[in-house]
Amino acid sequence: MLRDPSSKYRPFPQVNLPGRQWPSRTITKAPRWLSTDMRDGNQALIDPMDAEKKTRFFELLCKVGLKEIEVGFPSAGATEFDFISGLVQQDKIPDDVIVQVLTQSRQDLIETSFQSLKGAKKAIVHLYNAVSPAWRRIVFGMSREEIKAIAVAGAKVLRDEAAKQPDTDWHFEYSPETFSTAELDFSIEVCEAVMDILRPTTDKPLILNLPATVEAATPNIYADQIEWFCRNIRSRETVVISLHTHNDRGTGVAASELGLLAGADRVEGCLFGNGERTGNVDLVTLALNMYTQGVDPELDFSNIDEVIQTVEYCNALPVHPRHPYAGDLVFTAFSGSHQDAIKKGFAAQEARNDDFWDVPYLPIDPKDLGRDYEAVIRVNSQSGKGGVAWVLEQDKGLKLPKRMQADFSRHVQALADETSRELNAADIWGRFEQIYLPGEKDRFVLEDYEESGAAGQRVFVGRIAVDGETQSISGRGNGLISGVIDALAGTTGPNLDVVDYSEHAIGHGADAQAAAYVECRTADGRTVFGVGIDADIATASVRAVLSAANRA
Repeated sequence: MLRDPSSKYRPFPQVNLPGRQWPSRTITKAPRWLSTDMRDGNQALIDPMDAEKKTRFFELLCKVGLKEIEVGFPSAGATEFDFISGLVQQDKIPDDVIVQVLTQSRQDLIETSFQSLKGAKKAIVHLYNAVSPAWRRIVFGMSREEIKAIAVAGAKVLRDEAAKQPDTDWHFEYSPETFSTAELDFSIEVCEAVMDILRPTTDKPLILNLPATVEAATPNIYADQIEWFCRNIRSRETVVISLHTHNDRGTGVAASELGLLAGADRVEGCLFGNGERTGNVDLVTLALNMYTQGVDPELDFSNIDEVIQTVEYCNALPVHPRHPYAGDLVFTAFSGSHQDAIKKGFAAQEARNDDFWDVPYLPIDPKDLGRDYEAVIRVNSQSGKGGVAWVLEQDKGLKLPKRMQADFSRHVQALADETSRELNAADIWGRFEQIYLPGEKDRFVLEDYEESGAAGQRVFVGRIAVDGETQSISGRGNGLISGVIDALAGTTGPNLDVVDYSEHAIGHGADAQAAAYVECRTADGRTVFGVGIDADIATASVRAVLSAANRA
């Protein structure tokens, strides 16, 4: 890399736009969406989709709510032409969906595009030619007037071919390709020349697509370009301003969002951002960004995993595990502090009296996308007590007291360090059973017990296996727990003082079990915890005391 990159690269020029309005605006409604997965996305694949995959992808796009779908480049070859023609002839296009095809500004290619759509109820034909200085100079060796003449000639063919098929409701789109690196005044000049031929109206507007073919500047500059264009294009009410951003600088989503603030009406992109080089704008991220701001994107991603599976199958490309909203890990916290904040956020959410979502680290409710909460918190060596407690609560319904969470977390941390891997729910439950629940090697194991006496003076009589041999022990206290502690102290058990006790039901209904937790202090000042689980809450509390005694 150069120490002085300015000797090789020039900064992109600013747009002279006094009084720009877009910085103070807010997105308040969904734009018109167009998916170009089947064209722009498809041409970016190592192995382009065959007819079966294209059909499956088209059905997915319709299912999630796309009303405008660019289905291909019919002049590219027989596969594209036959697929597009098949959609029309086999009546596979829903009545509320309009398909779009793309063509360069050449007469033979435009004619082929119209032939592929013969018999369609309605369709968009998308015409483009590149207009920027680099393309004019390096690629075409043409002047401004020659480039404009290409656009005008193509527009005339659009007009004439549409007239040959009057039964189809034709719509037109024109792209001054490479708009983002072209002179704004020349882009307007070419677009208005096309408008002169196609004569758009408010009832049948022309779509003017303004692509960031190569993302060459910060998103604010693209927004300035869009606002300048919207201010200066003639008969603004007769055109739909469409955005088509690429992601060369990694800011395609931001550029589209700012472009909408700048006055655009429509967005072209691909699900999960597939496309040439670094990709097209990601429609999923863009739509769900709106959703988290309380704006209905009018697209349905309530089963995000089904969308992912279909796209991965059709594109043979994985969705990254950290992909916004969709990745396997985007709702997952491993960090202890993150886990604690999320756990507290869910508890606060349950206690609130309104429906507004406010959970730290989770800008969207995973359930809105068809995900559950089980994977929100996962445990490895970076995790803390809150994460471990969350997994136990989600998997087994146990709600550990706060100080006990810290006690158990030490054991889980040791297991994570030993295994050097993520711990799943089974790992955590296995360690919990080993530490707190009865086992063959435990010194005290409950076999049976009875309780009697009046309030404030209870008698506990139990049959306990002590080191494998059954003994009968008894004790007195003001309640069942104190009676068990007295009985243990009178035999070979430890002397314990109860510091804290809590209990709760596990689940609901007649078959629900109960969990009891006890925190005790030993005679030498150590703190020990015990857990008991049983269908009967009283028995659960006895088991909890014996669990603490075993740990003591």
